[in-house]
Amino acid sequence: MKKSLSITSAIVLTAFGLLTFYLSTSVLFDLFDMRAKQGHYVPFIIWANLLSSLMYFIAAYGFAAKKAWTFQVLMSTFLLLIFAFLGLIIHINTDGIYEAKTVGALIFRISFTLVFTLLAYFLLKRTRKRLY
Repeated sequence: MKKSLSITSAIVLTAFGLLTFYLSTSVLFDLFDMRAKQGHYVPFIIWANLLSSLMYFIAAYGFAAKKAWTFQVLMSTFLLLIFAFLGLIIHINTDGIYEAKTVGALIFRISFTLVFTLLAYFLLKRTRKRLY
């Protein structure tokens, strides 16, 4: 059961990482006229998403290989997204231009990452070394 859940987690993280990477790079490099489709995007959110996508790939490998550091990678990703969200709140409160869908998408991404962070914690806890 734990093995299949680890493999499934790796597959889902890889798929989500690929989607995130595609969307982020499309906006950053204006591939397929994506900037016009996104409207008023917030650049630091796009960069946070791009970095998150790379971290999802690393975490996917960690799940597949049952590596203890997977939890730390996902926790770092979670914290990155929390800081990006706080930055977005500051951006919004200082009358910065943004799309409402950005807030919802970031909340979804934070929740998604939290779920996989908790999965890594509980699935891979036997592989972590005790420090006492």
